[in-house]
Amino acid sequence: MVTCDLSTRIGSLELRNPVMTASGTFGYGLEFEDFVDLSRLGGIVVKGTTLHPREGNPYPRMAETASGMLNCVGLQNKGVDYFCTDIYPRVRDLDTRVIVNVSGSAIEDYAECARRIGELERIPAIELNISCPNVRQGGMAFGVTCEGAASVVRAVRRVYPKTLIVKLSPNVTDIVSIARAVEDEGADSVSLINTLMGMAIDAERRRKLLSIGTGGLSGPAVKPVALRMVYQVSHAVKIPVVGLGGIMNATDAIEFLLAGASAVEVGTANFIDPNVTEKIVQGIEDYLLRHRLSSLKDIIGALED
Repeated sequence: MVTCDLSTRIGSLELRNPVMTASGTFGYGLEFEDFVDLSRLGGIVVKGTTLHPREGNPYPRMAETASGMLNCVGLQNKGVDYFCTDIYPRVRDLDTRVIVNVSGSAIEDYAECARRIGELERIPAIELNISCPNVRQGGMAFGVTCEGAASVVRAVRRVYPKTLIVKLSPNVTDIVSIARAVEDEGADSVSLINTLMGMAIDAERRRKLLSIGTGGLSGPAVKPVALRMVYQVSHAVKIPVVGLGGIMNATDAIEFLLAGASAVEVGTANFIDPNVTEKIVQGIEDYLLRHRLSSLKDIIGALED
């Protein structure tokens, strides 16, 4: 049987294939074990973890939109200590890479949370969510300025020795400058894009559909923006890029790889088809075989002018 080499590399992190799950859409992976052969995936990025427990935002906090969805869950989680004591023992032996998404509202919180995760032997990487509001700057997200993004990465890099992926916000005027800023501070990779800020209104009731008014837009509607940003960033930095945003099938994933991504994350599609990630892995392999290519590396950044 003819097979292809689907392996890829994010810094020092080796993945058996480029397909991972996006944070917040796959729980801790355990919730999907009945639907997905987790060993078929390149990795799982578990839900956002913060230093202290968070209740999240009040309901309603999800709304369906044309070609996508809005959410304002608000990083609900039980905190890093709960992850270390209750979740880690259950995910440490999963036959895939388990990556923890780390969030915070102060630089010190990011660093301490990352430090504690770094002590877990079987967690080889973290994904730093810098789209969180900086409480000391009136709620402005760390990731919308070069200085803010760099400050978080600098603090985390001092205490975290493993693979550091930084998740970039698209709600900026120049994502390339921010990608370069985190690269300069020691990021091993960048992932993009996080959700776009959006809003939904019930015209009959004249009310906002989300409890806090706005939320993060994900799904097919954001894909063209995500592709453009992945293409721009992958041509501007030397570190690997992980692409996400509206990936619903293998063709979408391949487009991100052609644009320069070394790996991809699948998010909103998991809510529609819990088995979509496995199908995407198979679809990528079928594409390589159809085009008589032996390795995933043959299509990464291979977009022709």
